[in-house]
Amino acid sequence: MITAQDLMDRIEQFAPKSLAESGDPTGLQIGDPLQPIHRVMTTLDVRPEVVAEAIAAGVDFIWAHHEAMFFPAKNLDLRVPQNKMYADLIQHHIVVYAAHTNLDSAQGGMNDWLAAAMGITHVTPLVPQPDGVSGLGRIGDLAQPISVADFAEKLRTIFNVKAVRVIANDLNATIQKVAVLGGDGGRYWSTAKAAGADAFVTADVYYHVGHDILAADFVVIDPDHHMEAIATVPMAEKVTAWFGETLTVYPSKTNTDPYTYL
Repeated sequence: MITAQDLMDRIEQFAPKSLAESGDPTGLQIGDPLQPIHRVMTTLDVRPEVVAEAIAAGVDFIWAHHEAMFFPAKNLDLRVPQNKMYADLIQHHIVVYAAHTNLDSAQGGMNDWLAAAMGITHVTPLVPQPDGVSGLGRIGDLAQPISVADFAEKLRTIFNVKAVRVIANDLNATIQKVAVLGGDGGRYWSTAKAAGADAFVTADVYYHVGHDILAADFVVIDPDHHMEAIATVPMAEKVTAWFGETLTVYPSKTNTDPYTYL
């Protein structure tokens, strides 16, 4: 018998909670850790449509990257969709666990998956932890030099988005050393530049920060926070590697990107 706690323990061996950023509510979100589990879903976000997918599939454990309860509930009014989602999870005995910034920093975790998808090699942490092998973001080299415009187009395909935002003075400039930090990483652009990156890939870059980036003659490409959805498959592969066929595992097929690009 495998319990939710057994899976949580393996996740935390891979992505220790000690790696999480201060104030990040990573860890158990909802449910009984002692509950036996059989079917696991991996997902970027825990949204009502994801929970409906899990219920339909008979899932009893959701491993998410983003926390389900990032903002604490102020009441349990079930007319509120988020609260109704919590009730559905409890009613169907679905345990929810989130590995957020600890998965971002983990060796072999989120940012390594992003770097691999982008073809970045000779990878090292952008913001290293004291151990030198874990930390936020990654920096490394592309196999061949490429123009900013062509790399942006490549990222659009890799992350399956209709558009990417590019902050650059010259779209024809050549880049090869690239840094990446999944999620809201705009505040690290100067760290990437100081580390020798020709370009930095991250999401949620603010308007005025964009002006500072241009003034510094640096390149930042923003493919949307939802680029982290690429992790749902390697997360599922991790669970299978840990427990084999004793757990049925699959990545969520629900697109939780809140943006529509016209």
